[in-house]
Amino acid sequence: MNSGEQKQFKPFVPMDVNLPEANLVTLIMGIIFTMVFAVANVYLGLKTGLTIAAAIPGSILASGLLKALFKKNSILEANLVASMGAVGESIASGIIYTLPAIIIWGQHLSAFSIGLMTVIGGLLGIMFVVPFREYLIVEEHGKLIFPESVAVAEILKNANEGGDGLKVVIRGMFAGGLFKFIGGGLGIFNEDPMWFVSKLSTGFGMSAVASLIGVGFIVGLEVAIFMFAGAILAWFGFIPIIKFIGANSHVAIFPGTIPISQMTPIQVWSYYLRYIGAGAVAAGGFISLIRSIPAIINSFREAIKGLKAEKVTGNIERQYVDTPLTWVIAIAIAGFIVAWVLPIIPGLPSLGPIVSFLIILLAFFFGVVSARMCGTVGASNNPVSGMTIACLLVIATVIKITGVGGGPDTAKVLAIIAAGIAAISISVSGGSSQSLKHTYLIGGTPKKIEWAMYLGIVFAAFSSGEVILMLNKAFVLGSDKAPAPQAGLMRMLSEGVMTGNIPWTLVLIGVVLGIVIFLLKLPVLAIALGFYLPLGLSTTILVGAIIRTIVEKKFAKVKETKGRVEKGILLSSGIVAGDALIGILIAGLITAGKDLSYIGHNLGGITRNPWFALLFIILISIYVYIEICSGKSSKEEMYE
Repeated sequence: MNSGEQKQFKPFVPMDVNLPEANLVTLIMGIIFTMVFAVANVYLGLKTGLTIAAAIPGSILASGLLKALFKKNSILEANLVASMGAVGESIASGIIYTLPAIIIWGQHLSAFSIGLMTVIGGLLGIMFVVPFREYLIVEEHGKLIFPESVAVAEILKNANEGGDGLKVVIRGMFAGGLFKFIGGGLGIFNEDPMWFVSKLSTGFGMSAVASLIGVGFIVGLEVAIFMFAGAILAWFGFIPIIKFIGANSHVAIFPGTIPISQMTPIQVWSYYLRYIGAGAVAAGGFISLIRSIPAIINSFREAIKGLKAEKVTGNIERQYVDTPLTWVIAIAIAGFIVAWVLPIIPGLPSLGPIVSFLIILLAFFFGVVSARMCGTVGASNNPVSGMTIACLLVIATVIKITGVGGGPDTAKVLAIIAAGIAAISISVSGGSSQSLKHTYLIGGTPKKIEWAMYLGIVFAAFSSGEVILMLNKAFVLGSDKAPAPQAGLMRMLSEGVMTGNIPWTLVLIGVVLGIVIFLLKLPVLAIALGFYLPLGLSTTILVGAIIRTIVEKKFAKVKETKGRVEKGILLSSGIVAGDALIGILIAGLITAGKDLSYIGHNLGGITRNPWFALLFIILISIYVYIEICSGKSSKEEMYE
């Protein structure tokens, strides 16, 4: 997008219109949202390894509750509350990847220690987006899609305007919520069906999750195809090769714990391909950073200009009012000093200057990557775990070389602490960039959003720590009831580096793969993301993108494509929101001991049949297509 096109963009709320944004009501509601979404996602993450996006359901809940309880209809207030809720999900995503590993080792970990690590990582994550916010969000407007930000903005605008456009969102919410409740709540169908292809010793998967169809419709065909290509390369290229080579093996090959001949395709992916995918994601990240260096330098220059303008004029448009760059530097230095001097866990040494500096460096680097990934595929599909693996490998190696902590037992815990802070920062960088994007789209104040998110993080950090300790007491982390899968992987990696037993070959293969993709002039991160994530996720996202393509072709002749696509985005936003809201409800029921999935399991084998799950995927796909094509387009529905 050229500069002339950038100047043509007008936010939903004009700059000369002043609306309430940050006040006692919105801040208190935002704190509650942050804590609720953080706690719910920490629980789900430790149970399943997955988290639920909070931005879209948060925007709907914020708009509805502000109207119902306080008779408020300010889109800027609702946006602030939704942004605070979203950062709760972001810190939860970072926490579950690493910190539970410390408890699994039997190390005493207090709620204060978890909260301190989360606050440090969370503040760094938001601050490291600030210097290049203008580049990623303003200058790249139209290039970086930020699909979930677009969805949140549409929801907020329609809730503000009223009209039938909001009805489309509500219908989508009902459909997405019903689909989630039937599958994830009642267990009527398997949400992760897979068909095994015996000739190739692999399988084909398609996640029966309605929100993925919505995400696919929002991101479009190009991104979806590249992700799917990466997934196909992994599942129909690498897995058959690994299975073929290990077909006659009767011993386990590290990092696997059972012979390859006895592994299912999912186990091959879990034990081997995730390392390759992590290497490819890391390569894509470094390539992205190198290519973005001129833009990053320019972003810092623009940030300094904005700081000077604010001091000199004292009166600039609110969409350019940012946290001063001096605060960014101060918090980065403070985080460095705290990690260096203060023992995060009593009884253990501090991280020291080298490791503390490495945390800041990795958090900054992968923060840029995380923000760009959210701009490409949304926060829900941001490969934070892959970037965390890369961080842990680097940090653990440096700790081993420098001898920080002394023996391997202490060193492996320090590596997880450092990687945990970096992971939280990376996750929050992505989530906060998403919130700042929809703030830009509707015309809010970046500085107010940033400081509101800081406030939410402080409260959510310590409440999340209490939840982790509670779950460990009730279920024991690492057990079948609370497996904490990502943390288990990080534990193995940290132990592996300290003992010199790590599959570097697989990681380096991934790096080479990423370089080859770059040399072919293809998008490295999108393909690496598809390679790293389960095949079913990429497949269902592609289904949503195909539906969008069919809609575009159907209405191209009558020049109604734009209106229908916008209606589809509204519907998709509702579907994602409904899926997420009911997912949180299901988590609450399970927490209360009311797991309803036994209903589906009692119906017999049909509920586990992948073809039965496919039927539901087809039904929701047909519904999405018919809903978008029927009635009026989005513009007619919103403004007539």
